[in-house]
Amino acid sequence: MYARILVAVDGSRASRLALDEAVKIARASGASLTAVSVVEQAPQLVEVGAVYQGGASASPAAIEAATAALEEADALFEANGVTGTSRAVDACGESIAAVIARTAGECDADLIAIGTHGRRGVRRMMLGSVAESLLRATDVPVLLVRHDAEKAGVPSSTTGTA
Repeated sequence: MYARILVAVDGSRASRLALDEAVKIARASGASLTAVSVVEQAPQLVEVGAVYQGGASASPAAIEAATAALEEADALFEANGVTGTSRAVDACGESIAAVIARTAGECDADLIAIGTHGRRGVRRMMLGSVAESLLRATDVPVLLVRHDAEKAGVPSSTTGTA
């Protein structure tokens, strides 16, 4: 079955559902888990013609969200008696999907679990899909766990799903 499962977490309901599924699989198979939260650097305004100075860093809000998501994962690992680690990974200008795929390779993951929001139509086209991009970026099997906000009773105007 699976020995090493990487699960992407970002604090959303969809990622929590993916984390729950990964824990279930780990409990059944004895797999170890790695929870990963990708932290993007905050965009910076640069004067036209200026020389790049470097030093971009993640926003405090992004770091706080990643920390909270990883603490939740650690607590869930402990509560369910599964072996797991958690880590934040800086995107350094890469797409989130590329970072997850690269990290899965570094961890020698047998499975990647990721939540998806189930956006459709124009919203999906405009916002993109990390889950879909991940499917294209990796040869590791990917478990997509969909959070359907409409079925969960959340009004579509709040979530933006079609």
